[in-house]
Amino acid sequence: MASKFENENTWLKASKSGQTSEFHRKYEESIEKVREQFGKRYPNLINGEEIYSNEGEFEEEKAQVLFESKDDVHVGEGEFENRSPNDKRLLIGIFQKGTKKDTSNAIEAALKAFDQWRKVSYKERITIFSRAADIFSERKYELAAWMSFENGKNRFEAIADVDETIDLTRYYCLILGNEKGFDKKMGKAIPEEETRSILKPYGVWGVISPFNFPLAIATGMSVGALITGNTVVFKPSSDTPLMGFMLYKVLKHAGLPKGVFNYVSGQGNTVGEEIVENPNVGGIIFTGSKEVGLSAYSRFIGKFPRPFIAELGGKNPVIVSSKADLENAAEGIVRAAFGYGGQKCSATSRVYIDKKIKNKFVEILKSKTERLPIGNSINKDSFLGPLINEKAYRNFQSYAEIAFKDGCIVTGGHIIKKGDLKYGFYVEPTIVNSLPKNHRLFKEELFVPILCIVEINGIEEGIKLANNVDYGLTAGIFTQDVTEGQKFLDDIDSGVVYINRKMGATTGAMAGSQPFVGWKMSGTSGKGAGGLYYLQQFLREQSQTKYS
Repeated sequence: MASKFENENTWLKASKSGQTSEFHRKYEESIEKVREQFGKRYPNLINGEEIYSNEGEFEEEKAQVLFESKDDVHVGEGEFENRSPNDKRLLIGIFQKGTKKDTSNAIEAALKAFDQWRKVSYKERITIFSRAADIFSERKYELAAWMSFENGKNRFEAIADVDETIDLTRYYCLILGNEKGFDKKMGKAIPEEETRSILKPYGVWGVISPFNFPLAIATGMSVGALITGNTVVFKPSSDTPLMGFMLYKVLKHAGLPKGVFNYVSGQGNTVGEEIVENPNVGGIIFTGSKEVGLSAYSRFIGKFPRPFIAELGGKNPVIVSSKADLENAAEGIVRAAFGYGGQKCSATSRVYIDKKIKNKFVEILKSKTERLPIGNSINKDSFLGPLINEKAYRNFQSYAEIAFKDGCIVTGGHIIKKGDLKYGFYVEPTIVNSLPKNHRLFKEELFVPILCIVEINGIEEGIKLANNVDYGLTAGIFTQDVTEGQKFLDDIDSGVVYINRKMGATTGAMAGSQPFVGWKMSGTSGKGAGGLYYLQQFLREQSQTKYS
């Protein structure tokens, strides 16, 4: 059983040890290997069995072809295509449109498996998930390569996603071991009694996962439920079903019994709806939009009390003080605003700049943004890859039109159609100035690479504006003044906060270091993933008293 924890940090370790060439070689070899597997047909996995919603013909020999149109491949009525946002001609695979009946069957399988799984000792569960973490580590380059194709992350972001998967799994093993399965001896009210407080699992959990961290968040949520003795019905994002399938395969390889983890791909109005409405689901954990999450939350808990753990996005601010290191501030903001195209819940989306340094700072910010390499995410030099899908692509264009109309575009604002990029969802990283401070682009989560900036009269105004939104996920400040930094920590209404974070002003929380927790509309539980108190959310307390 692990007694200490160390973050995986693949790229950092490669850089420090002079192994960057080896890093790139392994990734690029994996790219070529996964290309050979394009176009396969993937089942749902319920009670350990492969389930196909439709058994129509499938032309397997087309697997390695670049598809020019959707007419080039037969897809059954109960299936859907999964194509790469890098290049829509690339067919990653064909997945099942899970039905409500499929989902109900998965819930029933999970309910039956729960009776045995909850009785498995915490030490044995730790052994299984420690083995899973090792498998993730052994396959990290292959998984990262698939991710680059499936959701458009560049190699560094993809490897970091897999690293976080490993970190969360190992950290939860460590926490469960340190807590000895959450079985505690209590005090005695009278001499003749012996009392213990034991945290016990709820039963079946629905896990509803997003596209942006299709392995890390999917695994973190699932392992949180599973390692504490619950069973799971897992719904991946429709944009990234393959990574969820890979998660299933790793857990099975690690020794997880059948029925404990069930995989059902499909749409929210079928698979997701059944998870929310089925009375045999004991809890739900969800990461996604505020609107979808709040709707599911209200319906799920409305019938009778059940836990619903949700992370619902952010509108994350950064304050740049007149006493900031401007180069470091610009570097941190560019990384956090435009890394993975702003498609992170923690992405910086608004910046409040002291008017004394605003003009100088904006020039630095503009220069750094315009130097960002944009291209296919599998390319070594690409920083900014594509947006995830056509909806995000159209949203960017709509928001850019608003920005052109109501403010001043400092840089960016356009889609990119040059060369092969016309086959993907590529856009320019965009900085918007001169919007009113209460404009909707300062209030709404956009999930595209658009950064809104405005000047302020000191950090007091910056903190007030930073707090004046529904969300409270991440926030940052750049200042060399200790008093300003402390005021920010005292007054900011966000769950994850940073001072002078050059590597990403509001992004990059690490398991075991920065619990990832949303306040206000950004979350429902107030307990952060990768933190000390995360696992308790999947458990309920039982007081056991014996008398002599």
